[in-house]
Amino acid sequence: MTLDIATARAARPYTRREYLGRVLWALATPLFRCSPRPLFGWRNLLLRCFGAKLGRGVHVDPGARIEIPWNLELGDHAAIGAGVWVYNLGPIRVGARATVSHRAHLCGGSHDYTDPALPLLRTGLTIGDDAWVCADAFVGPGVMVGEGAVVGAAAVAMRDVEPWMVVAGNPARVVKRRELRQAQTP
Repeated sequence: MTLDIATARAARPYTRREYLGRVLWALATPLFRCSPRPLFGWRNLLLRCFGAKLGRGVHVDPGARIEIPWNLELGDHAAIGAGVWVYNLGPIRVGARATVSHRAHLCGGSHDYTDPALPLLRTGLTIGDDAWVCADAFVGPGVMVGEGAVVGAAAVAMRDVEPWMVVAGNPARVVKRRELRQAQTP
């Protein structure tokens, strides 16, 4: 048994409209990436123009890489940090007040390695409300990071993360339950 490389290379996993959208987004990307950091509203406008669904108070750093804006949904006050790669071949949803820290990778697609033609799988993923994907972490295709969960720095989450759990390591394993303290008032 061998891979069918000719079929894999001939495959067209996107519609003509999607290919056109990706070309137009590539041309618009310098307007996104070269904007000063405080201009969150400008970047949000660009993302919305390309079909992203964004809540109120969303912060996306200009150093973030958004692969396909129309496959992105960010809840109210969600934050995407510098160097984050949102590889959203399928739909990626980041919940309200969730944070994706610098250089994290949200991978919403892969290939079916059991099929000799390696067809593209556009699975997407979900980051729940109040969750935190820490610096350099990887969240794999189809994964659901539950509400309030934490994916630790440089962790590799290839399976769902239960709500309010902290995971770390490669592969990510539960470290403890996330407990929030009462806020200190000055």
